Amino acid sequence: MPTWDELFKREEFRRSEPYPRVSEFAQLLKERAARRVLDLGCGTGRHLILLAKEGFEVYGLDISPTGLEEARRWLEEEGLRAELKEGDMSSLPYPEGFFDGAISIHVIYHGTLAQMRKAISELHRTLKPGGLALLTFQSRRSYRYGRGKELEPHTFVPDVGPDAGIPHHFSDLRELGELLEEFIVRELRLVERLHEDGERSSHWEALLERP
Repeated sequence: MPTWDELFKREEFRRSEPYPRVSEFAQLLKERAARRVLDLGCGTGRHLILLAKEGFEVYGLDISPTGLEEARRWLEEEGLRAELKEGDMSSLPYPEGFFDGAISIHVIYHGTLAQMRKAISELHRTLKPGGLALLTFQSRRSYRYGRGKELEPHTFVPDVGPDAGIPHHFSDLRELGELLEEFIVRELRLVERLHEDGERSSHWEALLERP
C-alpha cells in the first residue's frame, strides 16, 4: 500500500491545477468578508496558492511531509504566505470556531467511515457559526466502487486509478445526509465524467454552512 509521501513524489500529484469550484467558493467567501480559510489535505499546495492570491489568511494541514515541503517551496516562489502543519484530518490542531471557511477536495473519503465522521466533526468544530465549507466525497456510481480489497462496507482499497492502494470510502445520498447532519447543506450535487475508456468518475460536491 503506497503512502501519500510516495504519491507526492510523482509528477502527476505535484502542482496540479485547482479544482474548478474552489475559485467560485473563494469569491463567495469574499462576499461574506471571510478572513481565515483552511485547506484540509492541502497536499503540494494547489489551493493554498489560489486562496493566498485572493488575499485570505490561509492555513494548510496535510499528513504528508513531502507534500508540505513542496507546498512551502511553491509558496515561497510565488511570494505568498500560508501557515502549514503536518497532521491528521481526524484531529485538527485549531481552536473551536477558528475558521471563516474551509475546503477539503478529494481528501475526506480516504479512510474508513469512522475516520470520515471524525474529520467532518472536526471541521464543524473549527468553523465559526455561519462559516462555509466546500467538501467532496466519492460516489458509489464511480467505476472504482467495489474494486480492490474491501476493508468494510463501501470502503475499498482500489486496484485501479492514480491513487490505487489508498483507502477510499464511497457514499450515497442517504449516507451523506447522515454524515452532514450537523451542517446546513447549501448545495449538494453529483459531478460525473466519462473517461476515454468508457469508465465513469463520480463524486459528490457539498457546499455547507455551520449553523
